[in-house]
Formats: sequence, C-alpha cells, structure tokens
Amino acid sequence: MNPTDLAFSSALDQAALIRSGEISPLELTQVYLDRIARHNDRLGAYITVAEERAIKTAKQQNEQWSQGDRAALPPFFGVPMPIKDLAPVAGLPCMRGLAALRDRIAEYTPAHVQAIEAAGFNLLGKTSTSELGSMPFTEPMGLPSARNPWHLDYTPGGSSGGAAAAVAAGLAPLAHGSDGGGSVRGPAGCCGLVGFKPSRGRISQAPEGEHLMGLATPGPLTRTVRDAAALLDVMAGYVLGDPYWLPNPETSFLEQTQQAPPHLKIAVASEIPHWPIHRDCQAAVERTAEQLGQLGHELGVGCPDFSDLAAPFQQIFASAIAATGVPPEALSPINRWLMEQAGTAAELWQSMAQLRFLSRQIVGFFADWDILLLPTYAHPIIKIGEWADRSPEETFEAVSRWVMPCPPFNATGQPAISLPAGFDERGLPMSVQLVGKPGADAQVLQLAAQLEGLEGWTQHRPPETVS
Repeated sequence: MNPTDLAFSSALDQAALIRSGEISPLELTQVYLDRIARHNDRLGAYITVAEERAIKTAKQQNEQWSQGDRAALPPFFGVPMPIKDLAPVAGLPCMRGLAALRDRIAEYTPAHVQAIEAAGFNLLGKTSTSELGSMPFTEPMGLPSARNPWHLDYTPGGSSGGAAAAVAAGLAPLAHGSDGGGSVRGPAGCCGLVGFKPSRGRISQAPEGEHLMGLATPGPLTRTVRDAAALLDVMAGYVLGDPYWLPNPETSFLEQTQQAPPHLKIAVASEIPHWPIHRDCQAAVERTAEQLGQLGHELGVGCPDFSDLAAPFQQIFASAIAATGVPPEALSPINRWLMEQAGTAAELWQSMAQLRFLSRQIVGFFADWDILLLPTYAHPIIKIGEWADRSPEETFEAVSRWVMPCPPFNATGQPAISLPAGFDERGLPMSVQLVGKPGADAQVLQLAAQLEGLEGWTQHRPPETVS
C-alpha cells in the first residue's frame, strides 16, 4: 500500500496492519507527520503539531511491538490521531481557539482522552477550533482559519472544523471532536465524513462534571461508521461522580454494526416547521429516504417543532462564554456580543427549565418513531469569511438558521449521526442526519452502517490533498 492510500485507510485497517507486522507504529506516524508538513499550512487543520511527542511515543511503541505479544496489544496500538483543542492534554498547549492562550500548557488530561491513549492511539497534536467552540465555522481571531479540503475557499464547519479537515485531507485516520450544538455533526457534514454525537452520559467528562450544562459531549469524526463505533467503544464509560451515565452495552458498538438493524419506523423530515430548508438539503434527505425504503424500513413524514429552542439556547451559550472569565477585549466581536447577552442567574435557570420542558416534547415525538431523518444543516456550506461584514446580531441569526437541525438533540441528549449524502453542484459534500431514541446509540450506528454499505462514500477523497 502506498503512503497516500495508507493515509486514507481506516483506523481499524491500520491497527490490523500493525498487528500483522506489515507496518510499524513509527512508519505510520511518519506518514501522517509528512502529510501534515505538506498540507497543514494551507488547511489550518492542526493548531499544534506534537511531532517530538508523537515520534517519541511511536519509537516506544516500535520497541514494544517488536518484543512483545502483538495479540495482547491494545486495540489501536500505534494508530495516530489528534485531539480537538477544546480538550486539554497534559503537557500540550490548550488555546481553545484563543490567541491570548497561545502559551498556556494543559496540566491534566480528561478521562476520555486518557482512554484514547490507553487504547494505543498516538496523539499527533491538537486540531483547530472556533473561539471557545462557539461558532460553526473555524476562523478564530488571531489564529489561522481551518479550510475545507474539498475547496479551500469554504469552511470545514465548526467548532470541530480542524478535526474534520484533518480527517478529510488524510492528515489523520480519525479524530476526537466535541458537540454542544452540532460541532461534530456539522463539520463532518461539511467535509464528507461520519460524525457521531453519542447519547448524554455515554462518554465521561471527568474530571469536570459536565459541559454546557449537559448539552455538550465528546464524539468521533471518522471516514467509516465502523471506525466511529470502534472509537465510541474506546471513549465510552462511566467515571465515579459523573452526573449522567449510561451502562456500556453487553456487545461492543463495533460488533453491533456488523448486524443489520431491526425493521425500523423512520420519520422523514425534508421540511422542518417554521424553518426554511435549502432545496439541495431537502434533496439529500429525499435521496437517503429512498435508500432506507430499499433497505425495507417503514417510512413516514414527520418532524418535531424546534422553533422555541433558539432563545434558551442563546442564553445558555452566552452565560457559558461569560463564565469563562476571558477578558472581553480578547474575544472576537460575536463572542463579545454574546458575553454581553448573558443574563442573571435567575434568567439562566429559567432558560434551562424551558429547554428541559421543550426537550420532553421533542423526545415525545419518538414514542411513534425509531429514527428521525433530517438535514444536518439547513443550507449548503458557506465560504470562509462569508459573514465577516455582518453585525454580531446578524451573524448569530445567520448561524442559528444554518445549524438549526442540530441543537435540538443536544438539548434532548439523544444520539445523532451525520452521514455523507453526495455532493452539490460546486463539488462540496452534502449530508443528512439520523437521530435515535434516547440511549439507542447502537441502533443509530447499525442503520448508518447499512446506508454506508449502499453508498460507498468512503472511497471519495478531496482533490486538493490526495498526494
């Protein structure tokens, strides 16, 4: 296998190649470091490349690999991957999209990232994020913008935009992300990838209790559903003291993707009440619905009403930015404006109560349906800087209209996955979203794997970075 084909192969395949002795951890790590050196200046996918650390780890793994029992190695021994720069990794910078924090070195590693390292992954570095993770485009003030490998004039989404750009461009086989309002699913959709937001409580956020009052969760960005399931197996788990938790399944998520899901009742939402959806996004949903019908599932038309969620979501995001303690002068205009919108503690509690009430109504919709199919975003991908000349209020309104199909399921805590769904006339990826009942992560992954078997989207590579 040549280095380019190797770089675009799945993490599971790479782990198997290392275990069989066809490639060493150091050789695989060097493939990605070489590609990062060639492409990252244009893409802005990595904000920190941990080259020395990655080579040191790979050499240690090489020695262990050559001397030990390979069958006893952890599942992803020697496979490289990056961590999104909202999550700290002890000893590496953690800027959170803020140029003012360029020199801040993290002092601890959260439990789910420790689990990633324990599974044998070699950390290549930290991927770019929007400032404080608040925007669906990755253009942090004073830092490089992340760009879409399918067309460098367009955004890879946000806030996990660097992670998505890295995987799509073959600068990593898969990546860690986080999703507080679509920040895994949106970038995956923009870059032709699989992005999975697991159920609330599936992945521990220790030593912190929760992010965004339970709205946010870590999740995988991958090229294949099997890789997403396998990385979920690694990241999932309860840590003593977690405010939310779900038991691990008796059978791994990866194994469950090898089984066809049962006959499912699927609500198709190419239109969403009170929100305009671009015709291209509607067409992507309709094409996917046809495929689901071919697979034998029962289809109907339906969608919950999300229209009342915008106001409480804005209040919670504004309060979260205000709570960071970052000086306003260090923030971009949109985040400075959001900080100013933060209300009193009483107003925050009222917003949380409203969000929980609305969440119950949305979850109630799933009493009659197993899966909801809808667009990932409400219109196709925007250009880098497309909204730069708008006021903060206008920008936030545009952002809310674009990402609207994603935040409802952060509110409810339901599992949701973004999947590739072809390309638009510009050659940019389109995507759709599958949402399952609370806790039904395995069923969502099973259905996604079924669709992947029909589509063959894993064979597509962006033209800018295939060499």
